[in-house]
Amino acid sequence: MWRAPGNAILNARMPRTGTADLPLHGGRVPEWLASRMARLGRVCVEALVLDYGRDELLRRLASPFWFQSLGCVMGMDWHSSGITTSMLGALRRGLAPVENELGVHVCGGRGRRSRKTPVELTDLGHRLGFDGAALARASRLVAKVDSALVQDGHQLYLHGFVVTDDGRWCVVQQGMNREARTARRYHWLSEGLRSFVDSPHAAVDGAPLGRIVNLADRRARASRDAQLALVRDPGRLLEEIRKGPHLALPARHDVRAADVRSDRFAGALRAAAERGPIDFPELLLTPGVGARTVLALALIAEVLHGAPCRFEDPARFSLAHGGKDGHPFPVPLRVYDATLRTLRRAVDRAKIGRDDRLAALRRLDIESRRLEAASSGADIAAFIAGERAASWRLGGRTVRGDAAPPTVAARPRPRQLSLPF
Repeated sequence: MWRAPGNAILNARMPRTGTADLPLHGGRVPEWLASRMARLGRVCVEALVLDYGRDELLRRLASPFWFQSLGCVMGMDWHSSGITTSMLGALRRGLAPVENELGVHVCGGRGRRSRKTPVELTDLGHRLGFDGAALARASRLVAKVDSALVQDGHQLYLHGFVVTDDGRWCVVQQGMNREARTARRYHWLSEGLRSFVDSPHAAVDGAPLGRIVNLADRRARASRDAQLALVRDPGRLLEEIRKGPHLALPARHDVRAADVRSDRFAGALRAAAERGPIDFPELLLTPGVGARTVLALALIAEVLHGAPCRFEDPARFSLAHGGKDGHPFPVPLRVYDATLRTLRRAVDRAKIGRDDRLAALRRLDIESRRLEAASSGADIAAFIAGERAASWRLGGRTVRGDAAPPTVAARPRPRQLSLPF
């Protein structure tokens, strides 16, 4: 563990926490969704920091599966490369007014903005008192590794650097392969080992957390030789990378039953039905929205409180607020806005010591996990069909416009999964 004056924190080994392969999609996020994503991203981050602290937020963002799940619950296309850009943009925009209060700062972005990341980090360091130059160096190194050492046909075009007031950070960056029409997202996390700052170093100390890699040290010859061997053998390097968590999503747009753990979704349905009347009675006074909003809250509760093993099917979380391209169904704006209002009130109450609403969200997650064990699953296709049919009543919208009422002939029979209140 390298330590020098100041409190900059870097992980000298900068461990990759995982990768994700996504189909390359064009288009843009319309303002009606972008503004809501920024607000939902902000309130989710505030809730996470209140309950678990900033380090846990970084761990979550560094998980490809959790990152994808959060993007899905925000109403983005469930499998698209656009989740990365829109998520980082939403977090940057949403957290900007409260970044000093939360101590969480989103730097970088796409294209020219990504190249300004080192300058942003240096400026933050001057303002907050950590070694911004060291973090700027880390930013460049992470980008170099994923663009030069990992030669996988994907050219980096996006680099997001999330840093906290104490200098801890995670990086989410993405490359594209135009010929294959795929994008690859890389996640990094600074946690565990302390950093190197400048060479030569004054001292080495710290807990024995495994082999220390310091390429500036004369004793590091074995480490240098091992890394050179990896570079000379791209196949071995890619094999090392594949050992980490990997998320691969299909090019098709529709969400299918095979994409979703139906038992977990059934647990969320039942939890919404059983806990909703107790914990969110005022929501149920809103005709046509209350029960559906509690279901969205149950899925958000799992994003906030679920264990890492529960995010291997991110498509499940698109069933909260749909997607802007209409898959699995149009974004129900009335549900989305009611979800936002409920979360906003819960976080604001928690800030003044009244934790009842955030506690209600935790109970939703606990109840979902309890009930899924006794569930035989849910009919995902029927649920999606019912949401499409009801979309026009819930303010459904896509990039192509507002959802229209179905014709009489096209209206499906009432679905069996309607919440019983």
